Amino acid sequence: KLQFLYFIGKRKKRRRKRRKEPTTLKMGRKQMFAIKKKILNKDKADKKQKAAEKKTEQRSRFADQGAAEFDEQSVKRVQQVQSNMYLRHNQALGPPYRVLIDTNFINFSMQNKIDIIKGCMDCLYAKVSVYICSCVIAELEKLGDKFKVALRMAKDPRYKRLTCGTTYADDCIVNTVSQFPVYIVATADKDLKRRLRKIPGVPIMYISKHKYTVERLPDAYGAPME
Repeated sequence: KLQFLYFIGKRKKRRRKRRKEPTTLKMGRKQMFAIKKKILNKDKADKKQKAAEKKTEQRSRFADQGAAEFDEQSVKRVQQVQSNMYLRHNQALGPPYRVLIDTNFINFSMQNKIDIIKGCMDCLYAKVSVYICSCVIAELEKLGDKFKVALRMAKDPRYKRLTCGTTYADDCIVNTVSQFPVYIVATADKDLKRRLRKIPGVPIMYISKHKYTVERLPDAYGAPME
């Protein structure tokens, strides 16, 4: 009987050893919170350091410290407004319209069975020239065989190609439009729309009720009213 109990006790010990988890995985809530706090504090310190470096760099331009303080307090630097803007109205926009298309816009146009050039002309009641960035084509190439038809559609010889240095399509479109506000941006991306709405005088084309519609362009008579 004693031998049997000794054997059972040994078996239980073995099982406990197997079940035992490594100590590195056992971490309490307080420890996790402390680690997260450390990372966040480090980021804050880095930001503060960068801001201080920028301030010293700006002050180094002035010989006198009083002049540097006066420049910080009284001088306001306003972004230069382009000559084609009248308040929020862009006078550079007019037929033939230049439409800059996005990756999502091509895919959604295919899903709704809309020809891009014909759909744009039906919306704007005017001649349209479609532009596409090289980074949009690169993005479609990366997506693989699933978007082969969309890539073939993007390489249409009727579309004019814009070359750019950036790899991310959204950044490229925002930079192009802010430098040259002569385009109507056609997109279905919510984040890109949010970014474009901050730039004055840039109309946004999107799909609504299986048709193209434009916001921030009062002359678009063909756009369906929402």
